Amino acid sequence: MPENTLTARALLLDMDGTLVNSDAVVERLWREWAVGHGLDPDDALRVVHGRQGYATMAALLPERPMELNHAENAVMLARETADVEGVVPVPGAPAFMGAIEDLPHALVTSADEALARARMTAAGLRMPVVRVTAESVGASKPHPEGFLKGAAALGVAPAECIAFEDSEAGIAAARAAGVRVVGVGPRALPHSPDLHVDDLRALTVRSTPHGTFQVTASAPSPATT
Repeated sequence: MPENTLTARALLLDMDGTLVNSDAVVERLWREWAVGHGLDPDDALRVVHGRQGYATMAALLPERPMELNHAENAVMLARETADVEGVVPVPGAPAFMGAIEDLPHALVTSADEALARARMTAAGLRMPVVRVTAESVGASKPHPEGFLKGAAALGVAPAECIAFEDSEAGIAAARAAGVRVVGVGPRALPHSPDLHVDDLRALTVRSTPHGTFQVTASAPSPATT
């Protein structure tokens, strides 16, 4: 098999940074939060991607009671859900979602259901029928629970899945679940995904006669080279 191709029986899709570019909202709100807590906004943005908000807060304010993080995260989620200005699809996402519509796939996101629906709608993307959102798990990425639940919901072993991720936390979660990773965008590249693409325009998906399908990156080299 070409080194730029992975074969699988199911796909597990992160949302922010992978299907939807929500960086404008994330930067606005999390910079404001960081400044309000006397933190360096750039430090906050290095942590926030891929995690649930309470986990970001815990990483940045490790001495703070976790119940306060959960309470502030509820406020942040409401603000993020209401603010979709600048939310757009990652290039290639509409065509990619069309190409996999009849294949087993699940959304595995650190967003809750309301935020996921708001951002997917703002980006003009359909919501997958199978979804693992913040309400579905007890631990945030980089914990593997979300990917393990996504694979189980599809009835496919994790080793037969491919995750699509953009962040360090997300890639670590997929790796811990035993799932291979296609890294999407610049944040993914330093974290050694199995394949890396700049965006979803570089991917093609092709069914095989054996009940599997192949995901091929147009750049003919794995990300680790």
